[in-house]
Amino acid sequence: MAKDISVIIPTFQRTALLSRCLEALVAQDFEGAYEIIVVSDGEDVSTQQLCKKFTDFYPLKSIPFTYLKKRSGPAAARNEGVRFSSGKLIAFTDDDTIPSPAWLSSFYKAFQKVNESLVAFSGQVVVPHNKTPSDWEKNISQLESAEFVTANCAISKRAFIKCGGFDEMFTMAWREDSDLHFKLLENDIPVLKVPEAMVTHPVRHAPWGISLLNEKKNMFNSLLYKRHPKLYKQKIGAGPKWNYYAINLLLLLKIYSLLTRRKWLFIASLGAWGLLIAEFAYRRLKGTSRDKEHVAEMIATSALIPCVSVYWKIYGSLKFKQLLL
Repeated sequence: MAKDISVIIPTFQRTALLSRCLEALVAQDFEGAYEIIVVSDGEDVSTQQLCKKFTDFYPLKSIPFTYLKKRSGPAAARNEGVRFSSGKLIAFTDDDTIPSPAWLSSFYKAFQKVNESLVAFSGQVVVPHNKTPSDWEKNISQLESAEFVTANCAISKRAFIKCGGFDEMFTMAWREDSDLHFKLLENDIPVLKVPEAMVTHPVRHAPWGISLLNEKKNMFNSLLYKRHPKLYKQKIGAGPKWNYYAINLLLLLKIYSLLTRRKWLFIASLGAWGLLIAEFAYRRLKGTSRDKEHVAEMIATSALIPCVSVYWKIYGSLKFKQLLL
């Protein structure tokens, strides 16, 4: 039987987070018919068992739980979920969010109000964080001001199909939502803001040096720019981080001066490199926690990020055959 809304959640071996999200979804005040489709990025027995548990525990609510698996990243997982969906409206969220009770009803009221078969919606993401957050918390809190993110959006199935869905070349959770957003805009499909459709996105604990690991995602900026150059410049528009390239050039100069035993060149390049690293670390620490461990992490990672970032930018430019520095 066709549903009013299909909720699609990509996940992989994060049952504690997913369970919290599913608890919020079965508590929705939506009076229509909806289904929940969980798509795992590979074999995930624990997630499959969790979906069965919810199916057994909530039979009276008539909320079908479907478990699927599709290895290739969250974009491919969401596409797989849509292929198995029956809803007129597709709602997307992530396994680490907590949808508010009015999440689905708010989206569906907006859907009925516009009476359009080709339409998309963006909800409100709330990120609880400390007044003096860590660098990681500060970065995650940017979701609150994002224009369109898969942590909280909905799209009519017809609009999703017309746009071609998510581009599965985005194999990590980065820029695949921007790609879909840009395709909606290019197809003149309205993207309407529905602030009442709210999800909370608690900040998870991050391991030391998470900022270094996240630099890998930058390779997908080249792919997004290749797909949508005009909208990329308009919506993202960040030019080259010249301080990164200056830091890398000074690092090479230090190595060269050591090999050629040019003492004063080494001292000069080391001093300039140190000043740029200090300035970068200061900017990252501005408005964030002054905890000793956090400060030490910011200084250490600030010395490494420029090298790692430039590497992944070059890698992405070569991989996707699109120069973007």
